[in-house]
Amino acid sequence: MTVDVLRGPTRGDRRARAAVAVLFLTNGALFANLLPRYPQIKADLGIGNAAYGLAVAAFPAGAIAAGMAAGVLVRRLGSARVAVAGTLLTGAGALAAGLADSVAVFAAALFLAGAMDAITDVAQNAHGLRVQRRYGRSIINSFHAIWSIGAVTGGAMAAGAIALDLSRGQHLLVSGVLFGIAACVALRHCLPGPDAEPPAAEEDTTGPDPRQEPDAAAPRRRTLYVLAALVLIATAGTLVEDAGNSWATLYLSESLDASVTLAACGFIALVGAQFVGRLFGDRLVDRFGQRQVARAGGVVAAAGMGLALAVPTVPGTILGFAAAGFGVATLVPAAMHEADELPGLKPGSGLTIVSWLMRLGFLCSPPVVGLVADAAGLRTGLLVVPLAGLLVILLAGVLRTRRD
Repeated sequence: MTVDVLRGPTRGDRRARAAVAVLFLTNGALFANLLPRYPQIKADLGIGNAAYGLAVAAFPAGAIAAGMAAGVLVRRLGSARVAVAGTLLTGAGALAAGLADSVAVFAAALFLAGAMDAITDVAQNAHGLRVQRRYGRSIINSFHAIWSIGAVTGGAMAAGAIALDLSRGQHLLVSGVLFGIAACVALRHCLPGPDAEPPAAEEDTTGPDPRQEPDAAAPRRRTLYVLAALVLIATAGTLVEDAGNSWATLYLSESLDASVTLAACGFIALVGAQFVGRLFGDRLVDRFGQRQVARAGGVVAAAGMGLALAVPTVPGTILGFAAAGFGVATLVPAAMHEADELPGLKPGSGLTIVSWLMRLGFLCSPPVVGLVADAAGLRTGLLVVPLAGLLVILLAGVLRTRRD
């Protein structure tokens, strides 16, 4: 153990943890305020499904286009400043999308929002990992759980604004200003100094660290191999999330003839179980290690959703989506943590690469699942969920074991 671990977090560390939690909350809430407005925007612009689909794809496209810039910005400006600046610009992009009077403006605004969201995501995770190193134990999953709370809060705010008949401009301006102020206040309590501080030593494990190799020529190859595996682990998590976002309701209603209310429960079950998994994820990681938690989660996701698809019933499928959400709850935080600690990379580079490439899962998953569903049925297309769980089981060896 390091001295920092023995003395525990200082008052400043605890304030910084609260500040990072606010950043995650605002990031989850900002775009969630816009999503329920999509049907109104589509109707007002008078566009069809194809044009609408291309327009909303601008958000992940912007994230992929700008994602690799995050590491450079974090190293030059600091993770806290970049996270707050990205938050302000994400809010501006969401407001511009809400006020758009043409498809081109709508898509351009979403592209900006997606680009800034990707940069914010890397920066807030980088700062959260700085705080975690001060604590000497896992806390990163709690930040992602708070992001989920922010997303629910943003959706509820949008529903309330619609019920009150507020215009999109009024609603999104209030949202942007409110969460922008919260992010600026949080900046005052973030950790000072550069981000390139040495991580706490974590050499003692219950098993061999696959990132270490005695051959002097091998470390770079090993780092690239581990980084690729971490990208696949994070992508597996995003594939399962997208399956719940894009297909759960459709599968339950159209393939299993569930009522509208029950059909919505598939998505709710996945998101709710994922939140619970992240809420308890840090304790599990501290007790069992990232590797064991990820493998167990992969088993839960593969077995739960695999059984639900093998024996399709409405209750069983809802439970299957819940198992999948719980199983992948810690994957993205784990992959980001490990990537940020990889030797031989510039500060923030590993985290940036994982965050950037995992977004390809959100961009590519819907059309791939859709093509499979058209050819062989949505039940077959959803095999992506248990397959993602199996992939995690195979690759979890690159993650750390429990510290002694």
